[in-house]
Amino acid sequence: MPKALIALLFVSSLFGVDTTKLPLVGVKVKEGNQTVTIEREIDPKCLNLAMNEESLWGGDFAHDTLSQSCKKSFVTTQGVIQPLKLHKEIETYGELEVLEFILHKSSKAPQNYLLVDSRPANWFNHSTIPSAINIPFDELTIDEDFKEEYHRAYQTLGVVIKEGTFDFANAKEILLFCNGSWCTHSPRAIETLLEVGYPPHKIKWYRGGITAWGSVGLTLIKKQ
Repeated sequence: MPKALIALLFVSSLFGVDTTKLPLVGVKVKEGNQTVTIEREIDPKCLNLAMNEESLWGGDFAHDTLSQSCKKSFVTTQGVIQPLKLHKEIETYGELEVLEFILHKSSKAPQNYLLVDSRPANWFNHSTIPSAINIPFDELTIDEDFKEEYHRAYQTLGVVIKEGTFDFANAKEILLFCNGSWCTHSPRAIETLLEVGYPPHKIKWYRGGITAWGSVGLTLIKKQ
């Protein structure tokens, strides 16, 4: 086995390591006679760019107002890189599985499937995957000021809430996504759903999200 791979495996097996922090702190590997640090490479002048739907999703995945040198940095260095698996019973999907899910949703049993964009409404309205609905991740957590949105979100998912008890008898099979493999919106939504008891086998996750979808030329639509 190559020494570089051995070093990586050793780092990933450290006691209680938070793998999401590895791209930030870096992973050192031996490559021949030198040590290489694997990390997210961010141009310092691109560190303080505003993270919003207009700047991220413009021409070539970054708005025309961003400098050419920052465009790739901006799209590839945001957020926190997520693991491949969020839960042992939750499947992680790629583009072909998402297309198959959409096909089933539109033709096989539309009442049983939901493609869920977990981002805030302004992101959803700017650009999303066709047939997706918007349930922002924070609407799945009770908030005294937004009770209507909270109950509507779970009702949309087929969940009945009565006197603080959740009934998942008619819970839909859902596929959640957000901006990309570095986006925390859909993972946070999934975490909340698991906490209230949503059946994990009815949850799917498209880790690549909008970034991966657009990078292979698949159709995106603008809601507004």
